[in-house]
Amino acid sequence: MDWLLDLNSSVNSIVWGPPMMIALIGTGIIFTFATRGVQFRRFGFAARQVLGRHGEAAGEGTVRPFQALATSLSATVGVGNIAGVSIAIASGGPGAVFWMFFSGLVGMATKFAEIAIALEYREKDTAGVMRGGAMYVLKKRFNLAWLGVLFAAFCAMASFGIGNMTQANTIATAMRATYGIPDWVTGLVLAALTGLVVLGGIRRIAEVASVLVPVMCVLYVAAALFVLLSNWSALPGVFELIVSSAFTGQAALGGFAGATVRSAMQSGIARGLFSNEAGLGSAPMVHATAVTDHPVRQATYGIFGVFVDTLLVCTLTAATVLSTGVWSSGMTGVEMTSQAFSLGLPGDWGGQFITLALAPFGFSTTIGWAFYGETGFAFLFGERTKLPYRWAWVAAVYVGAVGGLEVIWKISDTLNALMAVPNLIAVLGSIGLLRQRMREFFATHG
Repeated sequence: MDWLLDLNSSVNSIVWGPPMMIALIGTGIIFTFATRGVQFRRFGFAARQVLGRHGEAAGEGTVRPFQALATSLSATVGVGNIAGVSIAIASGGPGAVFWMFFSGLVGMATKFAEIAIALEYREKDTAGVMRGGAMYVLKKRFNLAWLGVLFAAFCAMASFGIGNMTQANTIATAMRATYGIPDWVTGLVLAALTGLVVLGGIRRIAEVASVLVPVMCVLYVAAALFVLLSNWSALPGVFELIVSSAFTGQAALGGFAGATVRSAMQSGIARGLFSNEAGLGSAPMVHATAVTDHPVRQATYGIFGVFVDTLLVCTLTAATVLSTGVWSSGMTGVEMTSQAFSLGLPGDWGGQFITLALAPFGFSTTIGWAFYGETGFAFLFGERTKLPYRWAWVAAVYVGAVGGLEVIWKISDTLNALMAVPNLIAVLGSIGLLRQRMREFFATHG
């Protein structure tokens, strides 16, 4: 088993290394120019679609457009927004926040493009559920079914680790450390709740996500804003520190070991891309289920999704960590974020809040990724595998909570990155089609 972990570690350092970062950021820059800055010019349109018109869907599909967005966000707004941001700052310094923000801005264009292309080639399964994603694009547009099979396989295998077991284990660990709840108890509760949602398929997942995600995001944003208001005098210095460190690095300070410009860029860009998953091809699978009259309309929801995940939630986490000064304490991950909220919220609410936030954040990721993995399995083995897959998903939640099969967690991170390769081929090869659909849609919709 050690040889497998060593091999995976070597591959992981490549697939999540500078070449992949350059490919993903480069794709975002390409689509920013190819769409003439759609994320900036059409952000107002996207916000109006999400906040004002999600109940007026027309056309074919399975779930409402807002439900598709909420399900997509459920899979990305998770533990990484709480712990991952602090890890990025601990390794890359305050400058990492600048590059995280930058990756979010260009990632908006990538997410817009991959969703639009996925909807163009979606198809209805035997149960009437719309299915789409890079695998369908590769098969139907490029006649590269074998590459679609690879994407589906990477997705199906990665889902059990990154979207299931690691989430359950993080929640169980937090509950044991804070409240003394045994892992097996947390595992049983999580498995039961997951089963109630996942066994109902995408319609039930979307219904739950459309309620859970807005509530948890609003509460988290409100708590973060309270912390920032408590430290408002430090904010001007925080913004100056972020920008200056992004281009000059950061010297050692307190328990912080110092960081170079390169480490700031690599840590920030990796965190942004890992958080919003732009270019990895996951979100288009659920957006493809949306009831909509045009692929571009639903693609604008993707712009707003990256805004919420990276430019709002991740940035607020970073600002709380920096404004309270805990970034130089030597702590990292959940510990650092928890300490920041403890200093900003009254009493012991800070540490309690982060522990309690981990549960819905991790749970939402679990139900969102359930549909991604199911879509991969259905593409590979047919629709009859859906129910066995869902039961296996529920069982894996318990296994993850009690700390089993850790090797799967590690390998899943590598498989998640490998999803980007076939996905980028599908999306970059469809630039002409994307521009055509954009001209067609915005000619009649401003």
